[in-house]
Amino acid sequence: MSASPQANTGPVDPLSPFAELLELQAARRLPPVAQWRPTREGQIDIRIDREGVWHHEGARFERPALVRLFASILRKEAGGYFLVTPQEKLKVTVEDAPLLAVECECAGRGDDQEILLRTRTDDVVRLDAQHAIWLREGPRGPRPYIHVRDGLNALVARAPYYRLVDLAEEADGRLWLRSAGERFDLGASE
Repeated sequence: MSASPQANTGPVDPLSPFAELLELQAARRLPPVAQWRPTREGQIDIRIDREGVWHHEGARFERPALVRLFASILRKEAGGYFLVTPQEKLKVTVEDAPLLAVECECAGRGDDQEILLRTRTDDVVRLDAQHAIWLREGPRGPRPYIHVRDGLNALVARAPYYRLVDLAEEADGRLWLRSAGERFDLGASE
């Protein structure tokens, strides 16, 4: 589990969306899947599509709580992605990134700016050196990603990505985003 983000920009309005995300992350406890070594292994017909939507036997998961539960026991290994319990490890299919960042909040400005991203499964990460953002070329242009936890990455959905672009500064023909004392390249500014 990633460390809880802590704003270093001074007091944050306790009613702000930024503060709400900090509280959400502080309250979240994930199972210790990295420590579990189950003896039974197999595969399950669960697929996470290119947009981060979970499917079972071809049907979309309709219960967000179930998706959050499964995402909390998801582990990446050299052989792929697995749902892991103390007794069992089941391989799942992931078409792109297993998580989707759907919300972006910002506090501070300039060098003191901090940015939080929330995934659809309620992981909250601060954009920082351990949780960098990067672009990878996709079939319809660049796709933004952020590292979330334990080798799991999230595709950044369109709305939060546009917010990040709005927060970026242009320099030398590139867009640069600042968060937690780090600077991230969002690509050409054209």
